[in-house]
Amino acid sequence: MGWKPTGRPCYVLDQARLRPHEPPASTSGFIYLTIPNPWAARFAIEEEFRHGPQNCNIPLLSSHPHASRRARCLSELLGTYLLVLIGPGTVAAVSLAQGITAFEALLIIGFAFGATVAIVILLLGRISGAHINPAVTLAHTIAGKTSLEMFLPYISFQVLGGLLGAFTVKLIFSQFGSPADLGTTKLASGVSLPVGTLLEAVGTFVLAMSGFVASLRVHKKPGEAALIGSTLFVIILALGPLTNASLNPVRSLGPALASGYLTNLYVYLIGPLVGGLIAGLVFRFFERSRIGQGSRIVCLC
Repeated sequence: MGWKPTGRPCYVLDQARLRPHEPPASTSGFIYLTIPNPWAARFAIEEEFRHGPQNCNIPLLSSHPHASRRARCLSELLGTYLLVLIGPGTVAAVSLAQGITAFEALLIIGFAFGATVAIVILLLGRISGAHINPAVTLAHTIAGKTSLEMFLPYISFQVLGGLLGAFTVKLIFSQFGSPADLGTTKLASGVSLPVGTLLEAVGTFVLAMSGFVASLRVHKKPGEAALIGSTLFVIILALGPLTNASLNPVRSLGPALASGYLTNLYVYLIGPLVGGLIAGLVFRFFERSRIGQGSRIVCLC
């Protein structure tokens, strides 16, 4: 069933978003609609998705959550708070422990971060996507998986959550002085600033891509949480001895401001953001290629 295309611009409905696309070579299996004003139709359908599946007759194709704006922001605040409270808090606690080797400390810290991220994804992933990381939010925004209007609110509440988490750690450990500078990230001796920035960018790229792979290939939150948490654990084991493996601007910003140790902070701001940006661009490129190769889509021409 359908109508012959009229030569008007063609759009594909992919992951709950209309995107410009060349008309397919074969018309078999597609429904064609003549749209007098395709841009108006695009925005109308996107608005239907924005208000949730209950108001839309088109099947929901995206796993992106449809919680309210306030719920998403509070979810990001709570998730980032827990990450910075438990992660750097574990670093501070381990630095006070006696008889623990450097490798054992690295295992404990890596597990603490990986497990926290996995738990946050399980608890809050359906609300906000559980980015809890400005670099991940940047990657998802560039890739088109998070709306541009949520970019600044997400990052603002992530920063607030990171600061609250860091100052909570300071409150807990203030009686012990400032162990490990409250979990502040530092470059190892011999690691230059450019190399440290590059390592942070590469680590964040891998972490962000693991999230994209999880959203495409793993269709249950426990599986997504396990994949992303395990990836973070492995990255920390690899990069921890060199850069402390921040991979997250607010994870470094919070403890740095709470402890007053601001040395080389920009490495942990620039590196992860560059890694997230590249991950978003790479995913966007391959996603467009996948659509062009005939993935299952609804075409409105």
